[in-house]
Amino acid sequence: MRTSPNRTISIDGNTIYYEVYDINKNKPNMILIHGFLSSTFSFRRLVPLLKEHFNVIAVDLPPFGMSGKEKRFIYSFQNLANVVVELLRIHEIKRATLVGHSMGGQIALYIAKYRPDLVDRIVLLASSGYSKRVKQSLIYATYLPFFNRYIKYWLAKKGVMQNLLNVVSDHSLIDDEMVDGYGKPFDDEKYFVGLTKFVRDREGDLPAEELKKIDTPCLLIWGEEDRVVPIHIGKRLNKDLPNSSFVSLPNTGHLIPEEKPEIIFNYIKKFTR
Repeated sequence: MRTSPNRTISIDGNTIYYEVYDINKNKPNMILIHGFLSSTFSFRRLVPLLKEHFNVIAVDLPPFGMSGKEKRFIYSFQNLANVVVELLRIHEIKRATLVGHSMGGQIALYIAKYRPDLVDRIVLLASSGYSKRVKQSLIYATYLPFFNRYIKYWLAKKGVMQNLLNVVSDHSLIDDEMVDGYGKPFDDEKYFVGLTKFVRDREGDLPAEELKKIDTPCLLIWGEEDRVVPIHIGKRLNKDLPNSSFVSLPNTGHLIPEEKPEIIFNYIKKFTR
């Protein structure tokens, strides 16, 4: 019997790290999908609440967190969605609720678009929306030698602390554990190689005409002080997703799983009854 939730598996030649909590046939399934430059760490305050009511799987999407950063892997949203679908197949999960934070929300929507049979409900936590693919000139630039060093320089210039100050409304929540947890992936040089490939492969977010075809029940939860994905994006997603409801949280920034886990849990529990 496994005592640790930590697991790895190879998918498309890349190592996928994920965590499994309390698989029980009597409980509904839930998949947690993190955002850009993040990992399963971002759900650390939410998992203890959710695992009492759900079978929870949290995944590090490559090249993020502790998953692989292989150059040959295709880091498109479509392929990242396929990683989640493959995990569902491996664990013989026929239906699940998807919880996506920021970029993870787009992955959840991609899954709902291409494999609606697998998706029971979707919870979008400050999901990204309506972003276009990067300009062709930047895609060409990713083929230049040492482009990965430019990405490292750009991220280092902002710094982990500055990023956290930008995504959290209540700055008193930022402690050494948070700084270390979000900063750890940047110690791996391969991370910036993977990010280079991610910039090259990532297509744009789903456009409005595609969102309007997704009839999966969706709950959108937003921080009113979100400076990364402003609340007007959430309201627009709510308008375009035909079977969705919208909740906003005052005095809350972008990193809402860290800031308001209990409130989010209560909304999720009501939504999934």
